[in-house]
Amino acid sequence: MSVVRHDDRIDLAHVIRAAGKRPEIKLCDSFRIEKSEADALSRLAQSRGLKRYRCTTLLGESDYRLVQLDAPAVPAEERVQALRWRLKDAVDFPVDDAAVAVADIPTEGGRQASVFAVVAPASVVGERMALFHEKKIPLEAIDIPEMAVRNVAVLFEEENRGLAFLALTQGDGLLTITCRGELFLSRRIEIDSDALAKADEERRRQMLERLALELQRTLDNFDRQYGFISVSRLLVASEFDCAGTVAALIENLYLPVQAADFASVLDFPALPELRSAERQAQSILAIGAALRSDS
Repeated sequence: MSVVRHDDRIDLAHVIRAAGKRPEIKLCDSFRIEKSEADALSRLAQSRGLKRYRCTTLLGESDYRLVQLDAPAVPAEERVQALRWRLKDAVDFPVDDAAVAVADIPTEGGRQASVFAVVAPASVVGERMALFHEKKIPLEAIDIPEMAVRNVAVLFEEENRGLAFLALTQGDGLLTITCRGELFLSRRIEIDSDALAKADEERRRQMLERLALELQRTLDNFDRQYGFISVSRLLVASEFDCAGTVAALIENLYLPVQAADFASVLDFPALPELRSAERQAQSILAIGAALRSDS
């Protein structure tokens, strides 16, 4: 079960992953925060029986930094400490006691190996853990939005082909490129679904043209950096007018562009509302966090 705060609400998603079967979404719901996050968690712990689940949550965008670095040539047990020194100049908070996690970026052809380093202040992680502990909600993992989107994107991958996935939600725009289940690129996008919804028709057209240009530049740079990966298509999940966003990007990108259809990779027989593209986008971070595996 993922328990994810998003602005003034908490999203829950419960996913079952049975061997040999498609993941099934058993629950996907949102609850408004009326007083405080702690109060909302208390109520959800009781009403949704969160004590019975293995729970995950996500850090907010301002709570951590995701930095791409050259992989240190040290034994595995020394990697975090080696990266900690390099991160001193890459973040604006002390790293001596910060929480650091590492994800490898696969490479080929003798290229310099790289890693994603996720670093968050110890106080931020400690506060999240303490909050869940206080509400007696079993917290198994604290993840980040980039990995949550990655968890959804990999379900759509074609064998040995790269996949670009654009998630536009309220307040967030995030592009990932994955291949063979691994995250190769992650980029924050300035445009989000809320901005598109509030813009008039002409302004929205300009925003989508700028978005297409930014995406094309990113894809071109990725092709130069990772020539051994062929990106087959761009999938879009948007809380606002997903079909219109896809149509606009089709006109301006050389890559095939499609709306992400969760029904093609996930089962949710008890949740017909999830057939809406906009509803899928609204829930993507919670679903992605719940799709987390130990692999």
